[in-house]
Amino acid sequence: MRRQFDDTGNLTSHCNQVNDQVNAEIGSYIDVYDVTEDVCIFPQSTKITTLKKDVCIEEETIAYFGRKDVQKSLHARLHGLNGWSTCSDVLIYDMQNLEVPSINILGSLVKSRVRVLVYSGDQDSVIPFTGTRKLVYKLAKSIGLNTSMPYHPWFEGEQVGGWTQRYGELLSFATIRGAGHEAPFSQPERSLVLFQSFLAGTPFPVLNTSSGRALQIRSTSTRFTGKLNDLH
Repeated sequence: MRRQFDDTGNLTSHCNQVNDQVNAEIGSYIDVYDVTEDVCIFPQSTKITTLKKDVCIEEETIAYFGRKDVQKSLHARLHGLNGWSTCSDVLIYDMQNLEVPSINILGSLVKSRVRVLVYSGDQDSVIPFTGTRKLVYKLAKSIGLNTSMPYHPWFEGEQVGGWTQRYGELLSFATIRGAGHEAPFSQPERSLVLFQSFLAGTPFPVLNTSSGRALQIRSTSTRFTGKLNDLH
């Protein structure tokens, strides 16, 4: 559907009908980037917070950077712009570039002995983790990597932090449970555990059944000398 719109600027009547039905069923008060999170409905009212997170942060940030005193302090000059926004149209990208696959770049990194972690929040409907997992599986197969650690849960504290699978010694896929499109924003603690483990070159924590806490396993995999430009 997106390819059709990018090519012609229009959708067929059938695709329009499907698109309208999907939008009607989802409604206006669901964040497609984080489908289980609350949304900011009244940004001017008392802050709406869930799990210590301000769900109106985007609207508040736009208002903050729209203040003249803030723009003056930052020496910001809005030439031809009406204001600051999170996703602006200042840079106009060729939409056809969205169809250019970049997964092979990750394959080149793995072949160069660079560790790679591909992760997804499992509440993101814009880039669903199921599609990402399939891409990583196909990538591993194309470069001859077998599963070295099967799909299993990893832990943050006493709770499942997500699921992960490793191919060979260098390529890993992981989900962050309860996270949306911007995983560190919606699940900062779990994201931190995931990143720390990856940067340390250790497997993601599993549950220590005797203590009921997450247990960090020391990696027995080959250590690589020299500088690693890790991509995650």
